[in-house]
Amino acid sequence: MIRFAIITLAILGISSMAPAQKDITLEEIWKEYAFSSKSVPGFNFLNDGKHYTRLEDNKIQQYGLATGEQVSTVLDPSTISGFSARIEGYTFSEDESRILVETESEQIYRRSSRASFYVYDRKAGTMTALYPEGKQQYATFNPQADKVAFVHDNNLYFKDLANDKVVSITKDGEHNKVIYGATDWVYEEELGFARAFEWSPDGMRLGFYRFDESEVKEFTYTNYRDELYPEYVTFKYPKVGEQNSKVDVFIYDLRMGKSLPVVLGQDKDIYIPRIKWTAGSDKLCVMRLNRHQNHIELLLADPRSGETSLLLEEKNKYYISEEVLDNLIFLKNGKQFIWASEQDGWNHIYLYDMKGRQVEQVTKGKWEVTSLYGVDEKAGRIYYQAAENSPMERQVYSIGLDGKGKQALAGESGWNSAQFSSTFDYYVVSHSTANKPPVFTVFDSKGRSLRVIEENAALKKKMLDYEVQPVAFFNFKTSEGVALNGWMIKPQGFKENRQYPVFMFVYGGPGSQQVTDSWKGLNYWWFQMLAQKGYLVACVDNRGTGGRGEEFKKMTYQQLGHYETIDQIEAAKYLGSLKYTDPARIGIFGWSYGGYMSSLCILKGNDVFKAAIAVAPVTNWKWYDTIYTERYMRTEKENEKGYHDNSPVYFADRLKGAYLIVHGLGDDNVHFQNTAEMANALIAANKQYETYFYPNRNHGIYGGNARLHLYTKMTNFLDASLKPAGKDGREPEQPPMKQRLQKAPMGEKMPVNKQSSKE
Repeated sequence: MIRFAIITLAILGISSMAPAQKDITLEEIWKEYAFSSKSVPGFNFLNDGKHYTRLEDNKIQQYGLATGEQVSTVLDPSTISGFSARIEGYTFSEDESRILVETESEQIYRRSSRASFYVYDRKAGTMTALYPEGKQQYATFNPQADKVAFVHDNNLYFKDLANDKVVSITKDGEHNKVIYGATDWVYEEELGFARAFEWSPDGMRLGFYRFDESEVKEFTYTNYRDELYPEYVTFKYPKVGEQNSKVDVFIYDLRMGKSLPVVLGQDKDIYIPRIKWTAGSDKLCVMRLNRHQNHIELLLADPRSGETSLLLEEKNKYYISEEVLDNLIFLKNGKQFIWASEQDGWNHIYLYDMKGRQVEQVTKGKWEVTSLYGVDEKAGRIYYQAAENSPMERQVYSIGLDGKGKQALAGESGWNSAQFSSTFDYYVVSHSTANKPPVFTVFDSKGRSLRVIEENAALKKKMLDYEVQPVAFFNFKTSEGVALNGWMIKPQGFKENRQYPVFMFVYGGPGSQQVTDSWKGLNYWWFQMLAQKGYLVACVDNRGTGGRGEEFKKMTYQQLGHYETIDQIEAAKYLGSLKYTDPARIGIFGWSYGGYMSSLCILKGNDVFKAAIAVAPVTNWKWYDTIYTERYMRTEKENEKGYHDNSPVYFADRLKGAYLIVHGLGDDNVHFQNTAEMANALIAANKQYETYFYPNRNHGIYGGNARLHLYTKMTNFLDASLKPAGKDGREPEQPPMKQRLQKAPMGEKMPVNKQSSKE
């Protein structure tokens, strides 16, 4: 049964005297960014739990959290002699006596950058360059604020602020060979961190990584910069089944001036997804994950010997999900720790003692904990976000360490996320729905609303001025009885006796979600523009997506793309069976994993989809990296059939509809190789296609007019392929019911693992 969200004119505040509806333009979306929602920068909460700081007009300003009033100026660079740089980022020391100031930053990859760092001493009022010899990475105070560790040219250093002496902890770091204190490309991209060192709580030890990537194969992409010869960028990128970096962990003792290796066992073909000090400084916890990523161990390393002992281990018949890695918290009492796990089939929070014995399953139920915000040990409470009400929503809760006394702190329907002050006395909630942009509100510890920081009133007015269509939720069952969730935006001037073209948006990757009751960002306005032009826009979350437990998410294991494609084809058939849609005009668009999905859909669903747009798609899993691909597919050698049957390049001969494939030539993540090889396969099969490429653009394809240019092409491509009549056009009347029933039989199944005819 279809279930539509109820959005009334009263909710939107539309009156009968409203002015004429405006047309949304691509220039407004992607050049003027006129529809960007306002956000609140991440709060830098101060230790008192009552104040926070923000960077404004190149000054660090202090505000009262409850009132929003400016209290003081913490740092004004114009008052400091000899310092004229623009502040791009800043970090307080733990005691707030010093501030690390970041300037002249250069982005490297998704999470990595280098910059010039300065140390501002608040009491002395002095600003000192951290390391004048060159830009640094990941500068970090120790807890005592008397030392700063950082990475420079692949080596790890620390500076003693008492005497300004810089100590080189390592010396043999070298580009594309050995890295200390920072991650290699694949760890940064797929394990979600770039700084690879941790100070001990007493500030006298550093745990750090060493990556030996000398045997990892290189990949090169090309930038074109109006020079006689192009620029070639070469970096280490381990593809499926190839050799990874050899990773070791060391502990450096500042008193001894020496490093010793952590004993990690005989198997070197492993991952170390995180390191973290226990509450004291006597143990470094090292996570050891096997290459198949289905067996994780928490090891406690003795900093005096490097010897390790097992604290906790988990095995999974599929894989260990990446999202659990950051949910390890050692309590300050030194006796217990918090760990998240899917061991009961749903992601939940567990309490363990320091012998690895489970004390309590803190959260329980057939729903997922989606973020762990922290622990207030004084009050004995854990703060977290969960999808308890619905997989499509998020609420914020607190609960006792014993699993009792659960309270909803942000329980409004829709999407809630929170930031908590250091003392948990206050928290800031961001709330949105699919039809309401984010509102940021300050609450106290008793859950009382104190003030609204930002409500995006101007954007809400634009929604009225442009008469946007409501995002409506629906669900349906596939021919296999699988219940799937979706949303749709109907065309403006919608009439049930017309047949509208359907435009589907897809991502569909493991653990992801697009069908959520949350604000959709700038793409929302493109979808609304398409609705103005006469499209019905829709999105369905297939099997393999998140929020619905481990079995739903992990059933795609070793068959990425298989069940997802079946579900998207069935979703298209369902949408095409509605009395106001035209089953002969269905298109689909996706980016990255979504581009992979849209490619599979138009090939394996060539009788259903008329057009597809694939931006930065994977077209054969063997061309993607080790950590991500092998987590879900194992290696090609282990799973040859899974790779072949679910890679678009092997089904190019099935193309019937219009196909647009787009890629950035500077994509370090999903390489242009994927699109080039797909073009080769299409040419070999004598299939016509369209392609756009973007020089010097990475996976996100942005900068200059790139986004406007891309969305202009995609819009024109859709108009030419699906031919919407527009809001004032005349759609064909409905065919007889008998004909309608014949056009999209819901019981028809897509052939499973059918081999390409070119074999």
